[in-house]
Amino acid sequence: MRRIAALLAAAVLVSPLAAQQRRAAPKHYTYVIVHGAWGGGWDWLAVDSMLTRRGHTVVRVTLTGLGERHHLASPDVGLYTHIEDVVNKILWDNLHDVVLVGHSYGGMVITGVADRVPDRIKRLVYLDALLPDSGESVLTLPDTSRPRFVKSITRGDYTVPVWVQDTTVVPRDVPMSLRTFTDTLRLVNPARTKVPAAFILTYEPQITPDPFQPYADRAAARGWPVYKMVSDHLPERTHRAELVALLERVP
Repeated sequence: MRRIAALLAAAVLVSPLAAQQRRAAPKHYTYVIVHGAWGGGWDWLAVDSMLTRRGHTVVRVTLTGLGERHHLASPDVGLYTHIEDVVNKILWDNLHDVVLVGHSYGGMVITGVADRVPDRIKRLVYLDALLPDSGESVLTLPDTSRPRFVKSITRGDYTVPVWVQDTTVVPRDVPMSLRTFTDTLRLVNPARTKVPAAFILTYEPQITPDPFQPYADRAAARGWPVYKMVSDHLPERTHRAELVALLERVP
């Protein structure tokens, strides 16, 4: 009897601690990351490794015609091709409760993905990203400077910024089909509006106005949380630890 009483007393002492440990257990998420224009999933390898070490699952999608898939480049590749890339990855890998992260141009893509498979998405995260409404394209979004910039880098059916001229470095940014910027996004599924979303604005104090501030304002007007971090436009290269910490906070 004394032994039974001792065991029961030990259980009473251990149980609260075990419950506390269960409550404190870190949450693990499935991140699907969509890169920006001219880039590729390769650019997110280090962030992938950092999140994976913390117990998360990370899927880096490389959009058709870019990164290691640049051999598939074609003038026919458009915004809807890239939306299909991500939708199919989610469906074929049978992913659920996805934290879908779109960087820069990737914001156009994840908006279309949410319209297609809202039931698979836990949260949308727009990282210094374009945030479109239905009926908009990259060229018609609220930014008077973007059409001029795109015109200045257009070479035939492709956009080729000055930093993608070198064709010898691997991995690297590569030219991107102009159609990805001219395709109009049409949103038809009301369920997409039920998907929680957040916006992360990266900013450099010396640059005003910030070119992505209008999209952060649009997110705030929708009632989404807006987070800010000091960084250039490429935190996946320059501020990885800060970005990973913030991504873990958002869901």
